Amino acid sequence: MSQEYYIRNLLKIEDENIHFYENLCEEGFRKGKKCTIINAYLSYIPNYCEKCGCIFETKDDYEKKGFLNKPSFIVIPSVAKYDSYLCLRKQRIKCHHCNKSFVCKTDLVNYGCFISNKTKHSIADDLMKKISEKDISINNNVSPNTVERIIDSYYELDDQVYKSFLPTALSFDEFKSVKSADGAMSFSVCNADDGKLIDVVEDRKLNSLIKYFSRYSRKSRLNVKYIVIDMYSPYISLIKMMFPNAKIVIDKFHLIQLISRSLNKTRIMYMKKDKRNYNKLKRYWKNILKSRSELNNSEWKRYICFNELTTEQDIVDYLVSLDTQFENTYQVYQDLLYALQSNNLKLLKETLNNNYENISEYMLTSIKTLKQYTIYINNTFNTNYHNGYIEGNNNFIKVLKRIAFGFRSFTRFKARIMICKGLINPKEKEA
Repeated sequence: MSQEYYIRNLLKIEDENIHFYENLCEEGFRKGKKCTIINAYLSYIPNYCEKCGCIFETKDDYEKKGFLNKPSFIVIPSVAKYDSYLCLRKQRIKCHHCNKSFVCKTDLVNYGCFISNKTKHSIADDLMKKISEKDISINNNVSPNTVERIIDSYYELDDQVYKSFLPTALSFDEFKSVKSADGAMSFSVCNADDGKLIDVVEDRKLNSLIKYFSRYSRKSRLNVKYIVIDMYSPYISLIKMMFPNAKIVIDKFHLIQLISRSLNKTRIMYMKKDKRNYNKLKRYWKNILKSRSELNNSEWKRYICFNELTTEQDIVDYLVSLDTQFENTYQVYQDLLYALQSNNLKLLKETLNNNYENISEYMLTSIKTLKQYTIYINNTFNTNYHNGYIEGNNNFIKVLKRIAFGFRSFTRFKARIMICKGLINPKEKEA
């Protein structure tokens, strides 16, 4: 095989109308940086005139009038980590029917553009990784604005207008949005079975979500059987309105978080009052929030702030016994925690229905909230669905946002999320 074949294969140039000069490769400087320059020319036998449209039947219908004086320096993927350019001289052809000239074209690069489509695909591949747009632009020898234009080219709002399918189990959650978004928090929805992200909505307000899910067919919405949420009340109103067949499942993590925050606020309240035991209450807050079964009661050793040998369980018993209300609140917390961890709905209801007189206001508020959501907590105990998948997706989105040092445009932010999560496949579309 010829040398030209191997060079074409190395550079991934599929256009056979591009031919290489003998001194095909040389070192040069572009934009103040050392680079590799590949010298080539573009020439072929045309079939018709691009100006008047006349079909060329014989060689007398056209005439090759040399090459353009100024070659095109086309950005191609780097070779051996050097920025690379294809110095392409294009053939000029004159039509004898209209006496006008036109220049040969190639599918290597779009008309009027000096960035090859292979480079754009390389940028699209990098967009699927957790790296900043600035780093992508440096890796592919283009400007950050070019990377932004390529992101925008892959996000078409018209493709997202109508939906026809939803899985049987969904997870709802929100994450902090960008400044240009309509609301402070944006909404994300994913498949509760495998964690695959379905879509991202700019605003989590009820009216916005109703408008968004109205784009789905009624059949697809009736197909949803379970929806996992936190205790954000507009989600419940949304589900009852848009998903009549769906059972609401409260994520167990948020239930435990609710009561643990109440106990922690109670601890902080007494910590500020008790200056003598301030350091002890501050240092061993994690032990107070632990389940009683997780506390070590057999290993005696010396702990900071305590002079004598003691155990974790003795430390907690000492701290909660400093105040009667704090001790009662701690006992209620342990009862609720055990009921939630063991999926014991009967014990949970009994604990919630007790008449508590001397517990903190924080815990009373949490008990009132749990009573309100008891019917949905039953679904939590009877299913294995949780919000772990969507919390992981939201963490990925936060990391992506932090790596990018923030986004100004929500549209671009959403496009980057969808590319990274595989909802948009850049390889299926020419940039």
